Amino acid sequence: MLVAENLFKKYSNLTVVNDVSLEVAKGEIVSVTGPSGAGKSTLLHLLGALDKPDSGNVLIDGTDVFKLPAKKQAQFRNKHIGFVFQFHHLLPEFSAAENVAVPLWIAGKSKRQALQEAASMLETVGLGKKLDNKPSELSGGEQQRVAIARALINKPSIVMADEPTGNLDSANAQAIHELFIELRNRLNQTFIMITHNEELAAMTDRVLTMKDGKMVGWELGVGN
Repeated sequence: MLVAENLFKKYSNLTVVNDVSLEVAKGEIVSVTGPSGAGKSTLLHLLGALDKPDSGNVLIDGTDVFKLPAKKQAQFRNKHIGFVFQFHHLLPEFSAAENVAVPLWIAGKSKRQALQEAASMLETVGLGKKLDNKPSELSGGEQQRVAIARALINKPSIVMADEPTGNLDSANAQAIHELFIELRNRLNQTFIMITHNEELAAMTDRVLTMKDGKMVGWELGVGN
C-alpha cells in the first residue's frame, strides 16, 4: 500500500533521514518511535509528500508521488493522505461539523452534502452529539477526535499522525490510540503514527525505531 525506498534528507550538513526504506500494508497501524532528533517527523513529512527527499521514492497505491508534477502531487496528497498533528489546528469560529466538512468543500461538494458526511464521520469517532460545538466548547480529547474525523473525511488511503496524543493526558491519549485501532477494524484504515510513548506504540501492529536518521529496529506490537 505504501512503499518507501532509500529515502535521504539533509539540511545543511546534517543528514536527518539516512537511507530509510519501509513498507506498510493496507489496514496496518505502524508506529515510529525514537528519541527527539531521530528524524521521525521529517520521515513522516517525506512519506506524506509535505517535503521532498534529496533522493529516494515513495509509492502510495502504486503511484510514485514525487514523479508527479507539483499540482498533481498536491491533488494526490489531498485525496489519498490524511494528516493528524499534535495540535489540532481547528478553525475556532467553525463548529465541529464545519471543521470536518472543510476538505469536502475544497473538493467541490455542496455545503449540505459536506455537512451530512461530516456528521456521519463525527458519529464514527464518537462525537455525534457535538456537531454544533465550537472547538472552545470541546475538551482536548474531543478536539483531537474532530481533527481525526477531518483527516478521514476524504476516505484517504493512509492517515499519517505526528504525535497525535502528545498534547493530551494519559487517559485521553489511551482513548485516541484505541480509536485508531477501532477505525482500522471498522474501516480497514491504514495509519502511520509518530509517538514518543512506547507503551501506546506497543498497541499498534508494528513498532519501528529510529535513531540518528536511520531505522535501527522493529518489533511486532500487540495489535498484530
